[in-house]
Amino acid sequence: MEENLSVVLHGKDDMRLENKPISPPGPSDVLLQVHSVGICGSDIKYWTHGYCGRFVLESPMVMGHEGSGTVIQIGKNVKDLKIGDRVAIEPGIPCRECQLCKDGRYNICIDVKFCATPPVDGNLCRYYTHPADFCHKLPPNVSLEEGALIEPLSVAVYSCSRGNVGLGSNVLICGAGPVGLLVLLTAKAMGAATVAITDIDEHRLSIAKEKGADCVIMVEKTDNKQLAERTVDIMGCSPDVVFECSGSDDSLCMGIYACKSGGCVVLIGRGSLEPTIPLVNAAVREIDIKGIFRYANCYAKAISMVSSGALEVSSLISHRFDLTKSLDAFTTANDRNSKAIKVIINCDK
Repeated sequence: MEENLSVVLHGKDDMRLENKPISPPGPSDVLLQVHSVGICGSDIKYWTHGYCGRFVLESPMVMGHEGSGTVIQIGKNVKDLKIGDRVAIEPGIPCRECQLCKDGRYNICIDVKFCATPPVDGNLCRYYTHPADFCHKLPPNVSLEEGALIEPLSVAVYSCSRGNVGLGSNVLICGAGPVGLLVLLTAKAMGAATVAITDIDEHRLSIAKEKGADCVIMVEKTDNKQLAERTVDIMGCSPDVVFECSGSDDSLCMGIYACKSGGCVVLIGRGSLEPTIPLVNAAVREIDIKGIFRYANCYAKAISMVSSGALEVSSLISHRFDLTKSLDAFTTANDRNSKAIKVIINCDK
């Protein structure tokens, strides 16, 4: 077996290619030959800042959490997977024993270990060992690149579930990055009647239009209330649910002002840790403000949506790089002029 080439972050702006040991699978684990890993906004933040929100890099860490691969070894207790199976890797491993886990809300287990969240190593490497019950078998018609996109798609599926999107929903999405576009596709697949999306980037808005957005709204510097009024006017209604995907505090405020009374604002993006928002405005209009933290119990649904053709995700891949060119991949993903949507790193020779 060849050496385990891995992308290791040592600190801000210090990412290196290194050979790491291959961890043999435990009784309930599988060893994967990693195929594809997507770059997420959180990966960029660790690379450019050395932290992402409350998580701070304090020691070298293998990058990557949007992964897929092929099973090449199995532990003695693994029953549902076999050598040769292609899988999407669900990167969060909870304790499985606390009350939150038992209630099915394992994503907010206080002991969850998540790929490429300090100090846990990720899966941007040739070979990666992972618990078998968090490796989801892919149907024959779902590619391994699509398998890597199941992770961000699960964020969208979970968010739409939290926002109670259904037949006839009017939806506003703030931010047309990869997650915003996946929320657009998911909301449409779940029956939303009208989906509007905002951004500061014309290229991303053009992609959103191609993907079925009913309204695309260029955000310019203006008062949040005025932008909310303009957004409602363009949509022709106040949205039932607003998804904040941009990580902008101003965008969150605008979304609250735009949301219909009795509606819901779902906070997906991460802005400042203590944003100033019009909370009383939301309270007196009975707007529910919901957070999401990753996802829970969404991988099977996300895989089914791709397999059935309910939504198409592979066209969101704008750039592909070999594992040995990972620094170029990160540079491209972080460069607005590259017009990158989703950057994929292929790890399998």
